[in-house]
Amino acid sequence: MTKCPQCIAIEMTTELLKAGKVCSKCDYHYTMTARERMDYLFDEGSFNSIDDHLKTENPLGFPGYMEKVKVDQEKTELNEAVLTGIAKLEGKRIAVAIMDSNFRMGSMGSVVGEKLTRLIELGTKEEIPVFIFAASGGARMQEGILSLMQMAKTSVALERHAAKGLLYVSIMTYPTTGGVSASFASVGDINLAEPQALIGFAGRRVIEQTVREKLPENFQTAEFLLDCGQLDAVIHRHDLREKLALIVELHTGGTNV
Repeated sequence: MTKCPQCIAIEMTTELLKAGKVCSKCDYHYTMTARERMDYLFDEGSFNSIDDHLKTENPLGFPGYMEKVKVDQEKTELNEAVLTGIAKLEGKRIAVAIMDSNFRMGSMGSVVGEKLTRLIELGTKEEIPVFIFAASGGARMQEGILSLMQMAKTSVALERHAAKGLLYVSIMTYPTTGGVSASFASVGDINLAEPQALIGFAGRRVIEQTVREKLPENFQTAEFLLDCGQLDAVIHRHDLREKLALIVELHTGGTNV
């Protein structure tokens, strides 16, 4: 059994998983693991993972860092905080990256940035759309400037993808913050988000103390950003597969196989 953190309703966990981890009572969108999201959205058995061999190092000698990475690797069965590869959506090939907030809060270090960049470059080479599902606390502090460099690296790869007239769709989920929100997550040809997703750069308290103003209650939610013109749409998880398939169909003309 699983209790909803928003409405406190209790549901069978198996039924919740079948429903894409969306509460049947209040529509609360639970966070999903990378593999759960892959299985839920893309054609069954179509996903081929890439770059699982890349390994995180500790360039700054940060105490305890590698031990924490190892724990998360065992917990998530991922090599890092993003799962990348080629999947199919209604038969169309897509280069897909899905971040997992269960791995170091989805933070972007050198390996995450490298995996994303390699995926984007593969999408460019294969001339297929790129989908990136962001779920991150931002740049990974244990890797310092090397982490921040990934913001530029991923953005440059996306610019090269765009220069060839290819599609990039960014899907922001809870949470999309820090250096991730300030780089690849915000530069999609189409920027989408799930309902009530937290999206922003700095934290609410930091901003309030800086501007010395009380911010709106819905500040940094997907709906707030949509009203401000920072998103193209907020899409319920149950509708996301259909909407993404339509976007691909419109932008590839049925030629992507």
